[in-house]
Amino acid sequence: MSVEMTVLSLGCIFGIVQVFVAAQLQTRQNGLAWSLSSREAAVPPPTPLVGRLKRAQANFLETFPFAASALLAVEITGAGNATTAIGAIVWLSARLAFWLVYAIGIPVLRSILFAVSILGIALMLWPLLA
Repeated sequence: MSVEMTVLSLGCIFGIVQVFVAAQLQTRQNGLAWSLSSREAAVPPPTPLVGRLKRAQANFLETFPFAASALLAVEITGAGNATTAIGAIVWLSARLAFWLVYAIGIPVLRSILFAVSILGIALMLWPLLA
């Protein structure tokens, strides 16, 4: 399997992990009865950690379609090369670091890691546009 398809697979797994971790922490905060309900009852605002993990998850889900599209386009067109492989690894590494840094609550580094992940997507797209 190509580096790009491996990264896409790992990106999917990472997205699921983010959903699961945020949901588990929210369940701990609000209780199992709330999680099993229709969730219409009023609940307190999320703890800072739950809020950060939910926002990190939302950020991942906003950018994942672009990364997945780039990865699939590289694979389908056969445009994969060292640049696309590096871009894929940069994207996934930056997303993993972003998640951890966001969970810890480090604002400036979080923004830098977001920009690095976008650079990774650009590296994947570059050979397709050249």
